[in-house]
Amino acid sequence: MLQPTAVILQVAFLAVLFLFIAWVVRSSLRDLRRPDSARMAAGVPLSDATGIHSAETVGAGSAVDPRLIVERAPGHTPGMEYEIGEGAILGRGDQAEIRLEDPYASGRHARLFLEGGRVVLEDLGSTNGTYLNEEEVGGPQPLHQGDRVRIGDSEFTYVDS
Repeated sequence: MLQPTAVILQVAFLAVLFLFIAWVVRSSLRDLRRPDSARMAAGVPLSDATGIHSAETVGAGSAVDPRLIVERAPGHTPGMEYEIGEGAILGRGDQAEIRLEDPYASGRHARLFLEGGRVVLEDLGSTNGTYLNEEEVGGPQPLHQGDRVRIGDSEFTYVDS
């Protein structure tokens, strides 16, 4: 017959073993679900294509002129164009190059930047999220001709020609 101390030690060992296995599984799943921005920080490059789009590049000396066209946005006239150039911050704050008078926009809501010759959209940890073609942006996403960017009640169309 087993002594009570031995039974308690066996149960404690099994509990610790179970907790260790659960921790390993949880860590592995968290790494697999990690957003693209965290993968980029870890050195994993973005894929060259998204959805049905091929990877298009914005090269120096090319005739590409990336812009956002206002479809609807509080305080903006539909059809207004914003040149992106080397990049821009979108938000309500003073640092934003594209100022949004939208109550659902954060001070520094999202940014556009050039990476590998492509214009990329990234949410900057906003409260209400940034949407690309009605799908929430989980990490940096390359933009393609005609893509729609939505922040709250503000919507823009991306053009590069």
